[in-house]
Amino acid sequence: MKRNRIFFIALAIALVVLWLLVAPPRWWLNLIKPVDLTDPVKAGAQVVEKYACRDCHRIDGRGSLKAPDLAGVTERLDTVSLWLWLGNPKAVKGNTAMPSFHMSDGEIEATIAYLQSLDRK
Repeated sequence: MKRNRIFFIALAIALVVLWLLVAPPRWWLNLIKPVDLTDPVKAGAQVVEKYACRDCHRIDGRGSLKAPDLAGVTERLDTVSLWLWLGNPKAVKGNTAMPSFHMSDGEIEATIAYLQSLDRK
């Protein structure tokens, strides 16, 4: 009986860990990926580097063109649309090649601030 209890507790823990890794909820992402937003533009530049966005996108004249050039993206899309794209690209366009990076709210906010600053130039 005690073995069964230990097995089920271990199974429950393994399932929770798997859930947090595969489909992490927003509160978890915000907990494990905090961003200092005292300078959101600088933080956004760091997020763009962290996730290697330029491997697919051209940003500020640098990067690849495997995916859309992000020049003027904050003028073409509103903030809500950008949040949706960065938070879960497949929810916006099911067949998109863009992966979900499981970004926290702070990472999304900083990335949008960075892209907005580039579009204001």
